[in-house]
Amino acid sequence: MTPPPPKKVVLAYSGGLDTSIILKWLQTEYRAEVVTFTADLGQGEEVEPARAKAELLGIRPENIFIEDLREEFVRDFVFPMFRANTVYEGQYLLGTSIARPLIAKRQIEIARAVGADAVCHGATGKGNDQVRFELGYYALEPDIRVIAPWREWEYASREALLDFAEKNQIPIAKDKRGEAPFSIDANLLHSSSEGKVLEDPAVEAPEYVHQRTIAPEDAPDKATVIEIGFEGGDAVSIDGEALSPATLLARLNDLGRDNGIGRLDLVENRFVGMKSRGVYETPGGTILLAAHRGIESITLDRGAMHLKDELMPRYAELIYNGFWFSPEREMLQAAIDLSQRHVAGTVRVKLYKGNVTVVGRESPLALYDQDLVTFEEGSGSYDQRDAAGFIRLNALRLRIGARRATKG
Repeated sequence: MTPPPPKKVVLAYSGGLDTSIILKWLQTEYRAEVVTFTADLGQGEEVEPARAKAELLGIRPENIFIEDLREEFVRDFVFPMFRANTVYEGQYLLGTSIARPLIAKRQIEIARAVGADAVCHGATGKGNDQVRFELGYYALEPDIRVIAPWREWEYASREALLDFAEKNQIPIAKDKRGEAPFSIDANLLHSSSEGKVLEDPAVEAPEYVHQRTIAPEDAPDKATVIEIGFEGGDAVSIDGEALSPATLLARLNDLGRDNGIGRLDLVENRFVGMKSRGVYETPGGTILLAAHRGIESITLDRGAMHLKDELMPRYAELIYNGFWFSPEREMLQAAIDLSQRHVAGTVRVKLYKGNVTVVGRESPLALYDQDLVTFEEGSGSYDQRDAAGFIRLNALRLRIGARRATKG
């Protein structure tokens, strides 16, 4: 049975050509009232023009939501993820993945506020984002209607979409008439580039693809040294200056950009089953990851650290696949956050031509005991003779196995 058409739809709206086409398509295909939601996540572009474009397409002012979510994004999504030292498939810092649950959350909140019965996103039917958005929607509002135009409409080419835009008087910028050389997604944590000129993984990405960093070989010949302060596992200051989460990440982005830090050329495994090649730039996040591991190295117990490292790939996979609001991610987050109680202090890092090197770390809560590890006499709290029994006990099963092998 075909469900009745939605009456009011909250659209994740960038103000760009694709989502403007989707906006008009919702109006013409479903005859639905459209509410637009534009999130400023630090993508580096003005979001306010989206208001004028929405109004041009007939959206009433009270149905246009434009929100600055940068602080919430870093505080409640990026920082919790970095407490786990999260990387997907050993390299990717999940810049796109971590933004989707926040967008989904605000869409659902707006839908409740305006009485909308549906939400809509502009993700294609081949990528991960459709999964991330929709898992977020359903986790927060199980009976919400989800509209995914790229899986529904009949347009099979960009020419058909441009024709639809022209027929419906949607402004088309000159640079949008040709085929874009690659697609870009960006927020305060990263930028990602995929498709077109990047689809052959054997070919090096052109320099013009990079949005957030200078080439490492063009970075200064003199190293930049900074000190990052941590409390409860989160970065709180740079060179002694207390900063808000978003301001701190933006400052690290500037430092990383100027030193050619944070580039990644990756072939990854999408959740939907295919491999894809992307070029990612995460300058501030790359510095933050190195610094966080540096402060953990002197404050985190060995057992807790090793268990965190075992849990991290599963945690990363949950975020990548769109399960931010799942009970298992929340369970892992609780364990990770508990481990961060004593992760406080300062880390000194050296930035030089694409590299981040930890060169110093100190904490009032450090477990590192210089008197204990010194090659000199030390305090006497460690008796080296105890090591003999420790080694013999650990060697017991190895010795028994060796005897059996000899008998065999």
